[in-house]
Amino acid sequence: MAAPIQVHQITAPHMAATNILTMSSSHGLENECREIHDSWGSLNQLIPSLARRTQLERQQIRETYRTIYCGEEEDLISLLQRYEAGISPMKSTAFSLWMLDSHERDAVIAREALHEEDDTNYKALVEIFVGRKSDHIHLMKQAYQRRFRRQLDQDIINIEAPHPYKKILVALTTSHKAHHADVSQHIAKCDARRLYETGEGGGSGAIEAVVLETLSKRSIQQLKLTLSSYKHIYGHDYTKSLKRGNSGALEQALKMVVKCICSPPNYYAKALYLSIRGRTIDKSSFERVLMSRADVDMDEILRVFRKKYSKELKDAICESIPSGVYRDFLVALATKTT
Repeated sequence: MAAPIQVHQITAPHMAATNILTMSSSHGLENECREIHDSWGSLNQLIPSLARRTQLERQQIRETYRTIYCGEEEDLISLLQRYEAGISPMKSTAFSLWMLDSHERDAVIAREALHEEDDTNYKALVEIFVGRKSDHIHLMKQAYQRRFRRQLDQDIINIEAPHPYKKILVALTTSHKAHHADVSQHIAKCDARRLYETGEGGGSGAIEAVVLETLSKRSIQQLKLTLSSYKHIYGHDYTKSLKRGNSGALEQALKMVVKCICSPPNYYAKALYLSIRGRTIDKSSFERVLMSRADVDMDEILRVFRKKYSKELKDAICESIPSGVYRDFLVALATKTT
């Protein structure tokens, strides 16, 4: 049984509700779900507590809620969606997204990334395919097909704009189908040598062909070992070789992919900072990163954020987001230990 979870920074006046989600012998999951169901007017006390739940706890709460209230054709996700619709100025689906299993959430994020108004959100898609294991990608694709009656791989192939990110994404989707689980130092050294020779002596066309072939055949862990071997053998990061090759748009896309592969905490700490600094907050990107990494490596991201920007992430949130349940929710995610 999970230890009690204390609610952090609750702004609503009715503090008695802050322990509603505390697991105890007297209040099991069924009682908790009934409290949630009957607390429409005080969900702002419950949401920060839900933010602190582990993925397993969230799944158990959803399943128990569905079992109790299936006769009403309502589940916890629909309840949260109705709550979000009732506070339209926030214009966020963060609460209901958080309660989804991570592969379900990634399926929704991938669909939204493919249909953004201005352009495809390639970074969101790359983060999924680089930051998740192959079994997770498999479950995400199944969830995508169930929800949207479409194949994610085919939707990526059908992106109309001829963008370097599209080619990289197609290669990454292939890699999750074909790669071997084990990593090889020998393969890493061979791939590093091939990347070096192509980058130093070939044109952008040669670089593209070799890079895409490598991405499509190797696992993320194997690619990480290759890039580490490259730096060890040649004394500099692979991205410096790309600059010498003057590969333009492909270079910019690969730099992002390489950073995401080689140092996720540094990549995501910077992504969070860029999303929340200044007057215009990129809530979509900020929420996406927080939710995708909260159960993975948030401790390390917080450490990097503190070191790079000389402040705590929770303090940056409080400086940029108005007080209220939405800010409480983000702070709870940002202080969630992994």
